[in-house]
Amino acid sequence: MADDIGPQAVMMKLPALLRLTLVTLVLLALLIAALWVLQRRLIYLPDRASPPPASQVLSGARDVTLHTADGLRLTAWLIAPSPGIPDQQTAVLVAPGNAGHRQARAPLAAALSARGLTVLLVDYRGYGGNPGDPSEQGLAHDIRAARTYLVEQAGIRPERLLYYGESLGAAVVTALAAEHPPAGLILRSPFTDLPAAGQEHYPFLPVRLLARDHFPVTDLIRQITAPTLVIYGTADTIVPPAQSLTVAQEAAGRVRVLAVEGADHNDASLRDGDQLVDAIADLAAETT
Repeated sequence: MADDIGPQAVMMKLPALLRLTLVTLVLLALLIAALWVLQRRLIYLPDRASPPPASQVLSGARDVTLHTADGLRLTAWLIAPSPGIPDQQTAVLVAPGNAGHRQARAPLAAALSARGLTVLLVDYRGYGGNPGDPSEQGLAHDIRAARTYLVEQAGIRPERLLYYGESLGAAVVTALAAEHPPAGLILRSPFTDLPAAGQEHYPFLPVRLLARDHFPVTDLIRQITAPTLVIYGTADTIVPPAQSLTVAQEAAGRVRVLAVEGADHNDASLRDGDQLVDAIADLAAETT
């Protein structure tokens, strides 16, 4: 009876080049499997700590609770217009990017409040002490709950509601706008879709094939006729400026594009800079 030949013996009999090829394929398969399982940890970078009470950070702010359709209770901050400033009777729903929590957006809220705007700073599930884990579907539930709060509890009329999204948040509010048209849509550093943005950083991987979350901004923006403001930095190293421009070109409604010269993705000028705040205030004035 012939001796059984184990896997190790078989490998030893194979030519060196073939062995190297097999090892490479096995490692690649393991890498792809790991990316499939762990990709959301690369996409969503939450600060899970609870921010301090709203009133300790912003004058005229209070903590509110959002109730999602899938049963989560999420914390958020509602910021009223600054005292002595005429209330524009318009609210800005702020959908953040993929990192941190709402306290980092406090300067933006303060600047918009000083223009007479009400602001809702949202944290997604898994962010800012909120329960749950983020995903494309989960964030859609979260932003719907935020809009519902503004309309049904804060008393904001839908025709006086602006959606503002930064980076990943731009994709979140674009999806919301396709379902519930706003008075105006502000997209800061939008990508065309999430796999396209990922492919820029991982060109050697089949990102589109592996993607579990897609956020198809370009497909959705073609359905949205609300006045749209696209803001991007010309030196953005995270979302290529060309992708933000493509989003603007594909929008079905009236579009204004603001290019912030020399700004990278996370620069202060793109978080709460004067150009950005002025452009949002101008859109609010145009839509009232």
